[in-house]
Amino acid sequence: MSTTTGTPPGVGRDDLERLTEHWEEPRSLRAWFTTVDHKKIGRRYLVTAGFFFALAGLGALTMRTQLARPEAEVLSPQEYNQLFTMHGTAMIFLFATPMLFGFGNFLVPLMIGSRDMAFPRLNAFGYWVFLFAGLFMWASLPFGAAPNNGWFAYAPLNDVRNNPGLHMDVYALGLLFLGISTTAGAINFIVTALKLRAPGMSLNRVPLFVWAIVATAFMVIFALPALNTDNALLFLDRRFGAHFFDPSHGGNVLLWQHLFWIFGHPDVYIIVMPALGIVSAVLPAFTRRGVVGYPLIVLAIVAISIISFGVWVHHMFATGLPQLSYSFFSAASTIITIPSGIQIFAWLATMLLGRLVLRAPLLFVIGFIVTFVLGGFTGAMFALTAFDQQVTDSYFVVAHFHYVLVGGAVFPILAGIYYWLPKMTGRMYHEGLARWAFWLFFTGMHVTFFPMHLYGLFGMPRRVYTYRGDLGWNGWNLVSTIGAYLLAVSLLLVLIGVVHAVRRGRPAPADPWDGDSLEWSTASPPEPYNFPVIPQVHSLHPAWDERTVESTSSGATEDRILSHGRRTLFTSELDARPERAVRMPEPTFKPLVLAGALLVFFVAMLLAWYPVAVAAVAAVAATVAAWLWPTRRPDEELGVAS
Repeated sequence: MSTTTGTPPGVGRDDLERLTEHWEEPRSLRAWFTTVDHKKIGRRYLVTAGFFFALAGLGALTMRTQLARPEAEVLSPQEYNQLFTMHGTAMIFLFATPMLFGFGNFLVPLMIGSRDMAFPRLNAFGYWVFLFAGLFMWASLPFGAAPNNGWFAYAPLNDVRNNPGLHMDVYALGLLFLGISTTAGAINFIVTALKLRAPGMSLNRVPLFVWAIVATAFMVIFALPALNTDNALLFLDRRFGAHFFDPSHGGNVLLWQHLFWIFGHPDVYIIVMPALGIVSAVLPAFTRRGVVGYPLIVLAIVAISIISFGVWVHHMFATGLPQLSYSFFSAASTIITIPSGIQIFAWLATMLLGRLVLRAPLLFVIGFIVTFVLGGFTGAMFALTAFDQQVTDSYFVVAHFHYVLVGGAVFPILAGIYYWLPKMTGRMYHEGLARWAFWLFFTGMHVTFFPMHLYGLFGMPRRVYTYRGDLGWNGWNLVSTIGAYLLAVSLLLVLIGVVHAVRRGRPAPADPWDGDSLEWSTASPPEPYNFPVIPQVHSLHPAWDERTVESTSSGATEDRILSHGRRTLFTSELDARPERAVRMPEPTFKPLVLAGALLVFFVAMLLAWYPVAVAAVAAVAATVAAWLWPTRRPDEELGVAS
């Protein structure tokens, strides 16, 4: 059910009918496969990433059951290694970033006053590649061929001599496949945010969530090539004997770690940055004021995205590199806490100066701040080389990165789900059920991971599938396992709450929270064209600004209604001055076909069916040619067609 704000004055019935005709997609099986609507694609990202999260969570629960008591036999060493690796790989690559990009897909065009992403077909292609890459990796588990060397896949344990079979081939090819989706999405976010902002939305009026998504996209563009290079070299080593990581043939095992962590440490912020943007988006609605220190937060976002590329050796303090080099990376690892601290203090000031409305999204934000700060304290400890070397490869490390990633990403993700669920579905969630989910999640989080600090300091190594009963770790491991089951129950309540809202929740008004950004000036859920009139933005908080609200309800002209065709507005990069209308592409099978051809290619490379791989390359080339083939005469071309 869509709750609208009424037909804006100046927009005739004929205009709305034309907009609906051009933008609405029919409800059919064909439309499901051909859609290029950013809202549908965003919801699919959220659901698919949630599915992969559930698989990874079940794997974690099984591992915690194995570790609940010493010398248990729930899993064999081989099964444990595969679950351990798929858990980490899925949480990092198949859940956190795609889930947050799902929020971005749904929200960025709405927040900036656009009718779609800059490249709708590329957006659909990115989703299909993400889905196929995830299935490609998870499908290996039932066959006992899943990756089994940890999500970090260190050399030389990843080579074919130490790790025969398809395990690490699945890892290398799966992440190369997935990287195509992530890169396509990053490019799309950058162009969308720079060129499709509503008139008047200059850079100093861009929502903080959009700033966070764009900074993340730039980080992806610069960080991902290192990971792709690593995996390409690994596949060449394993399949064709290239020896890039083999010291006996002139290779270097540390080359893997350098390339991996050049990607890996920025990836921590690639995961956390959009989550921080969610926090900045949620707070105004529940504090009744704008976030304190907007310019400082923007500078902090930019600073984190730059400094994060200078701390990768932070993960290699125990590898025997020159001691002098450690000092530089130790300093950078300490400095990066400053911009993170700026955001924390800005949020705390916002809550202190505002009038708090204690609803479920704000509870999850508060839980995030508490947990993320605790993770930040241990992160600062790891910046000290001597301490890092003492606790390397212990459960203290496991505790730290779960505090950072669960605290820094999952709490804001849950806040975002409850905050934007009315906008996405047109239905309100059950507040009591949401509060129960929060308290169970908050309790389960700390019961699970806080004890890991202790038995890590007591000497328990990470990456082990069992332990002796006389080492003093038994009780702490049992406590962590109980906490893991609490986490599972809390997340089950979240799922029940979402399903209940979709099926039985009361209809949501257009703006149930009195939010400050443009998505709350649209219907719930938004119409296919998002805005009947492209807004004219006059302030940082357009939904609270009377002039901006009036611009969407009066004085509408054709250059802002754009009802003749599937069109949106291009604006200038800095000041968002109107430039021209651009025609957006129609729904098409091409993104699905191209992603399917790539899936065939990667499966063929995995199974060494090289003639099939060559045929798949030909299919990819043919599909790309059809995609790029002009479909309009030059005098009809109005803009972007990808």
